[in-house]
Amino acid sequence: MSAHPTLPGELVDDVADRPATWPVASSDRVYSSAYLDVDVDVIVDPQGDEHSRAVVRPNGAVGVLALDEDDRLLLVVQYRHPVAARLVELPAGTLDVEGEEPQEAAARELAEEADVVAAEWAPLISLLSSAGYTSEACQIFRASGLSAVPEDERTERRAEEAGMEQWWVPFEKVVDAVLDGSVRDATMCAAVLAEAAHRRSR
Repeated sequence: MSAHPTLPGELVDDVADRPATWPVASSDRVYSSAYLDVDVDVIVDPQGDEHSRAVVRPNGAVGVLALDEDDRLLLVVQYRHPVAARLVELPAGTLDVEGEEPQEAAARELAEEADVVAAEWAPLISLLSSAGYTSEACQIFRASGLSAVPEDERTERRAEEAGMEQWWVPFEKVVDAVLDGSVRDATMCAAVLAEAAHRRSR
Protein backbone atom coordinates (compact mmCIF):
# COMPACT_ATOMS: atom_id res chain seq x y z
CA MET A 1 0.00 0.00 0.00
CA SER A 2 1.03 3.58 -0.57
CA ALA A 3 -0.52 6.91 0.24
CA HIS A 4 -2.92 8.56 -2.19
CA PRO A 5 -1.00 11.40 -3.86
CA THR A 6 -3.56 14.13 -3.09
CA LEU A 7 -6.31 12.71 -0.83
CA PRO A 8 -6.40 10.99 2.58
CA GLY A 9 -6.08 7.21 2.54
CA GLU A 10 -4.09 4.40 0.91
CA LEU A 11 -3.89 3.07 -2.65
CA VAL A 12 -4.92 -0.60 -2.52
CA ASP A 13 -5.15 -3.30 -5.22
CA ASP A 14 -6.28 -6.33 -3.20
CA VAL A 15 -9.69 -5.71 -1.63
CA ALA A 16 -10.97 -8.09 1.07
CA ASP A 17 -12.54 -8.03 4.51
CA ARG A 18 -10.17 -8.89 7.35
CA PRO A 19 -10.97 -10.79 10.55
CA ALA A 20 -10.69 -8.76 13.74
CA THR A 21 -12.00 -9.02 17.29
CA TRP A 22 -12.32 -6.45 20.04
CA PRO A 23 -12.66 -7.72 23.62
CA VAL A 24 -16.19 -8.01 24.97
CA ALA A 25 -16.40 -6.74 28.54
CA SER A 26 -19.97 -7.99 29.00
CA SER A 27 -22.84 -9.42 26.99
CA ASP A 28 -26.53 -9.49 27.98
CA ARG A 29 -29.13 -11.41 25.98
CA VAL A 30 -32.23 -9.21 25.94
CA TYR A 31 -34.34 -11.23 23.49
CA SER A 32 -34.37 -14.79 22.19
CA SER A 33 -36.56 -16.64 19.69
CA ALA A 34 -36.39 -19.65 17.41
CA TYR A 35 -34.76 -17.69 14.62
CA LEU A 36 -32.84 -14.82 16.22
CA ASP A 37 -31.32 -13.50 19.44
CA VAL A 38 -30.58 -9.93 20.47
CA ASP A 39 -27.56 -9.19 22.67
CA VAL A 40 -26.28 -5.97 24.18
CA ASP A 41 -22.49 -6.21 24.14
CA VAL A 42 -20.02 -3.85 25.76
CA ILE A 43 -16.90 -3.87 23.58
CA VAL A 44 -13.46 -2.45 24.35
CA ASP A 45 -11.68 -0.48 21.61
CA PRO A 46 -7.87 -0.47 21.12
CA GLN A 47 -7.61 2.66 23.30
CA GLY A 48 -9.34 0.84 26.18
CA ASP A 49 -12.64 2.73 25.95
CA GLU A 50 -15.92 0.81 26.31
CA HIS A 51 -18.89 1.08 23.94
CA SER A 52 -22.35 -0.49 24.17
CA ARG A 53 -23.61 -2.18 20.99
CA ALA A 54 -26.91 -3.96 20.31
CA VAL A 55 -26.34 -7.00 18.09
CA VAL A 56 -29.06 -8.98 16.31
CA ARG A 57 -27.89 -12.58 15.84
CA PRO A 58 -30.09 -14.49 13.37
CA ASN A 59 -29.50 -18.05 12.22
CA GLY A 60 -28.46 -16.88 8.77
CA ALA A 61 -30.38 -16.39 5.55
CA VAL A 62 -30.62 -17.47 1.93
CA GLY A 63 -32.04 -15.96 -1.24
CA VAL A 64 -32.81 -17.25 -4.73
CA LEU A 65 -32.28 -15.48 -8.04
CA ALA A 66 -34.50 -17.68 -10.22
CA LEU A 67 -34.63 -17.15 -13.99
CA ASP A 68 -36.96 -18.83 -16.46
CA GLU A 69 -36.08 -19.89 -20.01
CA ASP A 70 -36.95 -16.42 -21.34
CA ASP A 71 -34.66 -14.61 -18.87
CA ARG A 72 -37.51 -13.43 -16.68
CA LEU A 73 -36.65 -13.04 -13.01
CA LEU A 74 -38.96 -14.39 -10.33
CA LEU A 75 -39.84 -11.73 -7.77
CA VAL A 76 -42.11 -11.90 -4.75
CA VAL A 77 -44.00 -8.97 -3.28
CA GLN A 78 -44.97 -8.95 0.38
CA TYR A 79 -45.79 -6.60 3.23
CA ARG A 80 -42.88 -5.63 5.48
CA HIS A 81 -44.02 -4.08 8.75
CA PRO A 82 -40.73 -2.35 9.77
CA VAL A 83 -40.77 -0.19 6.63
CA ALA A 84 -44.57 -0.04 6.16
CA ALA A 85 -44.44 -1.10 2.53
CA ARG A 86 -45.00 -3.98 0.15
CA LEU A 87 -41.48 -4.72 -1.03
CA VAL A 88 -40.34 -6.38 -4.23
CA GLU A 89 -37.88 -9.09 -3.23
CA LEU A 90 -36.31 -12.39 -4.21
CA PRO A 91 -37.67 -15.57 -2.65
CA ALA A 92 -35.67 -15.71 0.57
CA GLY A 93 -35.74 -16.83 4.17
CA THR A 94 -33.82 -17.91 7.23
CA LEU A 95 -31.85 -21.03 8.07
CA ASP A 96 -34.48 -22.20 10.53
CA VAL A 97 -34.37 -25.98 9.94
CA GLU A 98 -31.69 -27.71 12.01
CA GLY A 99 -29.00 -29.37 9.90
CA GLU A 100 -30.26 -27.89 6.64
CA GLU A 101 -27.59 -26.79 4.16
CA PRO A 102 -27.93 -23.32 2.62
CA GLN A 103 -28.81 -24.61 -0.86
CA GLU A 104 -31.43 -26.92 0.63
CA ALA A 105 -32.90 -23.96 2.51
CA ALA A 106 -32.92 -21.90 -0.68
CA ALA A 107 -34.79 -24.67 -2.52
CA ARG A 108 -37.29 -24.90 0.35
CA GLU A 109 -37.92 -21.15 0.30
CA LEU A 110 -38.37 -21.15 -3.48
CA ALA A 111 -41.01 -23.85 -3.20
CA GLU A 112 -42.73 -22.31 -0.15
CA GLU A 113 -42.89 -18.74 -1.42
CA ALA A 114 -43.32 -19.23 -5.17
CA ASP A 115 -44.47 -22.84 -5.77
CA VAL A 116 -41.40 -23.36 -7.97
CA VAL A 117 -38.59 -25.94 -8.01
CA ALA A 118 -35.26 -25.67 -9.84
CA ALA A 119 -33.11 -28.32 -11.51
CA GLU A 120 -29.92 -26.25 -11.63
CA TRP A 121 -28.29 -24.36 -8.77
CA ALA A 122 -25.12 -22.27 -8.46
CA PRO A 123 -23.78 -19.94 -5.75
CA LEU A 124 -24.12 -16.30 -6.81
CA ILE A 125 -23.06 -14.02 -3.96
CA SER A 126 -22.61 -14.02 -0.19
CA LEU A 127 -23.18 -10.87 1.81
CA LEU A 128 -23.45 -9.47 5.32
CA SER A 129 -26.91 -7.95 5.54
CA SER A 130 -26.15 -4.94 7.76
CA ALA A 131 -22.97 -5.45 9.75
CA GLY A 132 -23.44 -2.33 11.87
CA TYR A 133 -26.02 -4.11 14.00
CA THR A 134 -26.47 -7.72 12.89
CA SER A 135 -24.26 -10.75 12.33
CA GLU A 136 -26.61 -12.08 9.63
CA ALA A 137 -24.90 -13.58 6.59
CA CYS A 138 -27.01 -14.22 3.49
CA GLN A 139 -26.06 -16.68 0.76
CA ILE A 140 -27.78 -16.13 -2.58
CA PHE A 141 -28.06 -18.80 -5.24
CA ARG A 142 -28.82 -18.65 -8.96
CA ALA A 143 -31.55 -21.13 -9.92
CA SER A 144 -32.69 -22.25 -13.38
CA GLY A 145 -34.40 -25.19 -15.02
CA LEU A 146 -37.60 -24.17 -13.28
CA SER A 147 -40.87 -26.05 -12.97
CA ALA A 148 -44.04 -25.71 -10.91
CA VAL A 149 -44.70 -27.53 -7.65
CA PRO A 150 -47.77 -29.77 -8.12
CA GLU A 151 -50.85 -28.04 -6.73
CA ASP A 152 -51.53 -30.73 -4.11
CA GLU A 153 -47.98 -30.32 -2.72
CA ARG A 154 -47.94 -26.54 -2.35
CA THR A 155 -47.39 -24.79 0.97
CA GLU A 156 -50.24 -22.88 2.58
CA ARG A 157 -48.81 -19.41 3.10
CA ARG A 158 -49.73 -17.47 6.25
CA ALA A 159 -49.35 -14.05 7.88
CA GLU A 160 -47.48 -11.64 5.58
CA GLU A 161 -46.87 -14.45 3.10
CA ALA A 162 -50.60 -15.12 2.69
CA GLY A 163 -50.92 -12.05 0.47
CA MET A 164 -47.63 -12.60 -1.33
CA GLU A 165 -47.58 -11.98 -5.09
CA GLN A 166 -45.29 -13.69 -7.58
CA TRP A 167 -44.05 -11.62 -10.53
CA TRP A 168 -42.00 -12.59 -13.60
CA VAL A 169 -40.07 -9.59 -14.93
CA PRO A 170 -37.46 -9.37 -17.73
CA PHE A 171 -34.08 -9.35 -16.04
CA GLU A 172 -32.87 -6.12 -17.64
CA LYS A 173 -36.01 -4.32 -16.45
CA VAL A 174 -35.21 -5.40 -12.90
CA VAL A 175 -31.67 -4.03 -13.30
CA ASP A 176 -33.19 -0.70 -14.36
CA ALA A 177 -35.56 -0.75 -11.37
CA VAL A 178 -32.63 -1.32 -9.01
CA LEU A 179 -30.59 1.50 -10.51
CA ASP A 180 -33.42 4.05 -10.55
CA GLY A 181 -34.43 3.27 -6.95
CA SER A 182 -37.84 1.78 -7.75
CA VAL A 183 -36.92 -1.31 -5.71
CA ARG A 184 -34.75 -1.17 -2.61
CA ASP A 185 -34.53 -4.55 -0.90
CA ALA A 186 -30.81 -4.94 -0.24
CA THR A 187 -30.61 -8.69 -0.86
CA MET A 188 -32.37 -8.40 -4.19
CA CYS A 189 -30.39 -5.36 -5.31
CA ALA A 190 -27.07 -7.02 -4.50
CA ALA A 191 -28.03 -10.26 -6.25
CA VAL A 192 -29.34 -8.54 -9.38
CA LEU A 193 -26.23 -6.37 -9.73
CA ALA A 194 -23.97 -9.38 -9.11
CA GLU A 195 -25.74 -11.32 -11.86
CA ALA A 196 -25.46 -8.33 -14.21
CA ALA A 197 -21.73 -8.04 -13.46
CA HIS A 198 -21.18 -11.76 -14.10
CA ARG A 199 -22.89 -11.41 -17.47
CA ARG A 200 -20.69 -8.49 -18.48
CA SER A 201 -17.52 -10.41 -17.59
CA ARG A 202 -18.34 -13.47 -19.71
